[in-house]
Formats: sequence, C-alpha cells, structure tokens
Amino acid sequence: MQNKLSLSISPHIRKKESITRIMWTVFLCLLPSGIAGIFIFGIRSLWIIFACISTAMLTEALILFLRHKKLAIADGSAALTGLLLAYNLPSTFPVWMACVGSFFAIAVCKQAFGGLGRNIFNPALAGRAFLVIAWPKYMVSFSKPFIYVDSITAATPLNLLKQGRIESIQQAGLDYFDMFLGNRGGCIGEVCIACLILGAIFLLWRRIISWHIPASFITTLALLTFFLGGPQVGQADVLFSIMAGGVVLGAFFMATDYVTSALTDKGKLIFGFGCGLLTFIIRKWGGYPEGVSFAILIMNATVPLLDRFCSPRIYGYEKNT
Repeated sequence: MQNKLSLSISPHIRKKESITRIMWTVFLCLLPSGIAGIFIFGIRSLWIIFACISTAMLTEALILFLRHKKLAIADGSAALTGLLLAYNLPSTFPVWMACVGSFFAIAVCKQAFGGLGRNIFNPALAGRAFLVIAWPKYMVSFSKPFIYVDSITAATPLNLLKQGRIESIQQAGLDYFDMFLGNRGGCIGEVCIACLILGAIFLLWRRIISWHIPASFITTLALLTFFLGGPQVGQADVLFSIMAGGVVLGAFFMATDYVTSALTDKGKLIFGFGCGLLTFIIRKWGGYPEGVSFAILIMNATVPLLDRFCSPRIYGYEKNT
C-alpha cells in the first residue's frame, strides 16, 4: 500500500513568491515613477539613479566577497536600495555624493548588521539621513521642473510653506492636479503621485504589501493635519500635505519594508500610526519641512517591541496578563 503521508519540517504551506521575485517586482513597480522623474527634471536624474544602483550593487558584491559569502546581488535587494535612495534625492544632487550615500546605505546600514534580513533600519532611508546630515545644503537644493510654463522657485511646496511663502505657490497657480502629475519641485521619485499609486495598487493586488501601514500612516497624518495643522505652516490642507512631500513614496514603498516593519497586522497599524504622528510633528514643529524619512527610521527602532507585544496567542496556551 502506497504511503500518502508525507512528513517534513516547516513551512508546510509554500508559495511561488521568493525574495528575488518580490524585490524585482517592487523594483519594476517603481520604474514608472523614475521615468516620470527623468521627464520632469531632465536626464541628470537618470545618472543619479544609475550611480546609486550601480554603487549599491558593487558595494554589496565587494563586501560579500570579503566576507567569503555567496554573491547574491541578483536577488534585487541592493538594486532596490539604490533605486529608493536615488528617488529620495534632488536631481541637482552631485553624483559622487549620491555614490557615497549609496555606499553608506549598503556597507553600514545593511551589511554591517549581517546582510539581508538582519538590518534594523531601512538602508535607503538611513542613507538619505546620512546625506542630510553630511551635506544639508545640497539636499535642499532643487531644480525647476522642465514642464513648468510659468517661472517658479525651485523650492518644494513644503519648503515654501515652512518659510511662510504661501503666496509663491498661489502666484504659480500650483494645484492638486499639478502635484498629482509631478509638476512641482521635489526629489526625483516622489513627485509623480500618479505613477506611485499605480505601482502601489499592483503591489496591493499581488499581496506583496498589505494595506495596514499605508492606510494607518496616511490616515493619521490626514487627521492630525485637519484638526491641528494650522495655517501658519500651511498644514491645514489635508490633500496638499499628503501630496506635497514624500508621503506616498514612504507609506507604500519604504515603510512597508519586510525587514524593518512590524510583522503582525496590529503591529503594522501601530507602526503606521507612529509614522504619521512623527511626520506631522516634524513638519509642524521641527526644523525640517519634511519628516517622512526620519519618522520611518524612528519607528524602525520600535519594531522589536511591536513584534513582541503584538504577537498573537499561541494555540493551546493562555495569553500572559
């Protein structure tokens, strides 16, 4: 009689998804936003994207070689880190500085912790934070989008509002439709909300990411903006505060990173809430006009606690009180 019982170690439920497939899927979903950024800001954006990706992959390969580990740069994690870092940089940013930031993201923020799956902080955001601290002048220097018909300052809408120069935005006739299509100053990959949303919808449909963190993040920021924003810093307009910065890029593509975000649904909701809260606090009372990157990095540090206190009850055991 044929034995139909098969014994094996976990996991017992398998899917076709793999790390490589997930990483390259997210990478491809981000490409439309990068193409839009190149169209909006010019060909120089392409060199920054290429420099960040190539430096990230070369750094990963070099460190894995020195550690006598199997070269796994084809898994897409290093390429995705370089792409996300480039998307968080202005198109005027010096290319060599972008390479330094990409090296720091991989060498210090990823490989120093042991490599993929062991890093505490999102490498791309940590690389951006390093560049903000090291070269703040270049991180706030933005080029004017080529698709503008009227002359306007190259500063981002959030920068203008932080400086109290709301009239500059009003005189330029910048509206929601402009911000949705990317017709504004900003970083390469964050300005075209339309392309980011298309990529996010595909990831949600494929269940590569879940709705918990983005929904909690954006809802928290929207509610705080509506009730506590205040016109003095231009935060009273909910739609403007969501589309003017890097909220969409951060909420859907960076805060949802598997390694540095909470595992449980409850933990994800709390994680997103913290990101939205900290983003609002930094924007309203902090020295920086944008707070998405620092908010996500701070919440990355809370993930071990969230995973511990939001873990589900083990079947057959009573939950400790």
